[in-house]
Amino acid sequence: MSRYIQHPEKFFLLEPDSTRGGRGHGVVFENVQKLRTQARLILRPREGGFPKMSETPLLVYSEKKGDPPQDLEGGMSGYWLVSERLKNVFERVDPEGFEFAACDYRLEDGSAGPHYFLCDVVRVLDAVDEGSSMLTVEVSEEFPAGRFYDLTGGSSLVFLNEVVGEAHVFRTPYSGDLVVCDQVLRDAVVKAGICGGLRSNGLWFTDAADI
Repeated sequence: MSRYIQHPEKFFLLEPDSTRGGRGHGVVFENVQKLRTQARLILRPREGGFPKMSETPLLVYSEKKGDPPQDLEGGMSGYWLVSERLKNVFERVDPEGFEFAACDYRLEDGSAGPHYFLCDVVRVLDAVDEGSSMLTVEVSEEFPAGRFYDLTGGSSLVFLNEVVGEAHVFRTPYSGDLVVCDQVLRDAVVKAGICGGLRSNGLWFTDAADI
């Protein structure tokens, strides 16, 4: 259980920073096809978390393909790629909200690089107060959960504190890859020097009340 105090009035959408420009990262997931065992295009199972893997995920950085990875990168077969220092913050603030898989991270010459981990937010809470929020709720059997939160065109999310409880990070059942975190987790990331000011280091926080 987290030892941090909840600040329920402030929540954020947490995602990889797609605004930073540049070439993007040059990390290649070398053995992902070997690790995929389900009939899916990505390694991450539909229910989240990590499947049983036959070997350690092998990630190789190529300078020709892009820049070195920042503290958080997306697009890793359904997972985030996170640095060791960001993993430490996530685990310290909300250890039950995340799962991680250690990677064999290599540089282009084959030498070992810094420690990186695949990361998944595994807590799912039906915590959106739909009556107090401004969003479009689409209902269709085509969606895995029968419903989908469409946040395009401007939205504002309000959350049920009695459902969120002491959680500092979670997904909702109806928002696909959307990850929600609270002020406590964001402050911990900033305090650790990972982002703040003009530096995102790969993390992008959007006020959930003003999307």
